[in-house]
Amino acid sequence: MLDTIITALLPIVVTLLLGYFAGHRHDFNKDQATILNRMVMLYALPLLLFAGILSTPLKEIINNIDVFIWIFIGMVAGFLLVFLISRFIFRSDSRLAALRAIAIAGPAVPFVGTPVLGVLFKIDADIAIAVGSLLMNLIQVPLALVFLVGTDDENGKNKKSAFTIIGNSIKNAVIQPVVWAPILAFILLLIGLDMPKSLKGSFLLLGQATGGVALFAVGAILYVQKVSFSLPVIINVISKNILLPLIILAIMIAFAVPPIERGLVSVTLAIPTASIAVIFAVEYKTGEQEMASTLFWSTLLSVITMGGFIAFTGS
Repeated sequence: MLDTIITALLPIVVTLLLGYFAGHRHDFNKDQATILNRMVMLYALPLLLFAGILSTPLKEIINNIDVFIWIFIGMVAGFLLVFLISRFIFRSDSRLAALRAIAIAGPAVPFVGTPVLGVLFKIDADIAIAVGSLLMNLIQVPLALVFLVGTDDENGKNKKSAFTIIGNSIKNAVIQPVVWAPILAFILLLIGLDMPKSLKGSFLLLGQATGGVALFAVGAILYVQKVSFSLPVIINVISKNILLPLIILAIMIAFAVPPIERGLVSVTLAIPTASIAVIFAVEYKTGEQEMASTLFWSTLLSVITMGGFIAFTGS
């Protein structure tokens, strides 16, 4: 078990530290790291998801419909629950509540999921990564933008309606390769096509760079962020890395979900905070330091917390 955990998580530590070291040496600045992330999201990850899903037997995907449902509950119901608690119990404004919701309920599945889930769940990893990416882009991001956009001028004359914001966000999400590539792969599976072995290598040559490049870029970005250690950050990190995946795991145990599915879902939800929280915080000038610190500590401590979930679920 210890060997499995080390095999899955040690590459994260090494690659993050290399990225952090590169930032310290000024070999890569924040803008250059952002370009690396853009390459991952536009090319490497879509190719990996497309090849992975199209290479998976349709029966295997159908058998994993429960995985989709439980990840949906964790990410979507989790987002709504965190937003309501932050907004009405902790009395945060709507923008900060939305950022906390996506920071806690939005795991960095496209980045961390590839090196971790790919080692632990060789067959089902691509399904979980695709589901997490779809839910974040099609549901979480539009919901967050509803509360982040606000007014365009001081008098609020150009304020956009929630329907307009959601519609524009979904439209922008659907045209992203990380969204339509796995959808297209699933459609091709439904009509009876699969990935030719001679073509799979062409997709995976760049696709396999996804995890390493993304984690390296995150390490470089973390170096330039102003990191703090405050009560809100502590609450965010504990909620993201421990409480949310633990609650979903407890519910799955109560519903007698098979151990393999429990492990896949809980480890997926235990993946640290996605960088979209920091991107939105900077863009809308709300909670920048809190979100950057949440990303930093969530990522740093995820080696311990994910290791705990891997050991506990026997993944």
